[in-house]
Amino acid sequence: MTDNALPPRPAYQKFAVVVKPSHIDGQGAFAAEAVAARLKIGEIRGESVSVSEARIRATRQERIMIVEVSKRKAIDFSQSADPMRYTNHSCKPNARLCIRQGRVEFYALRDIAPGEEITVDYGETHHEGQLKCRCGAPGCVGWL
Repeated sequence: MTDNALPPRPAYQKFAVVVKPSHIDGQGAFAAEAVAARLKIGEIRGESVSVSEARIRATRQERIMIVEVSKRKAIDFSQSADPMRYTNHSCKPNARLCIRQGRVEFYALRDIAPGEEITVDYGETHHEGQLKCRCGAPGCVGWL
């Protein structure tokens, strides 16, 4: 791959995304090319499990990569190879997570520049306001 070549991606990833260290937390998902506002960036694929199984798994993992997509179904991304699984939280995100037909999709809220970290607002989490937010965004609420 040359310096100007974009990384390969599966068909359901609409834009190239790379994983690299994040100033927010651990690894992050970064745009490898410009993404225009309102466009689908991509999605995450993972293992479909019951919500009760997902909640049990969440107690056993240090890093939780699980999204509840309905009252009965959740998707566990801990074994996924999709780069969007590394999307970090921000109180001022540049993307949104959308659950559509049981899929977890990401859409740009505004134009995203190449090299910019893709972030979403996690909303309600299992942390119940006990985990310090590290997004650093102006107006950060301070907790997840």
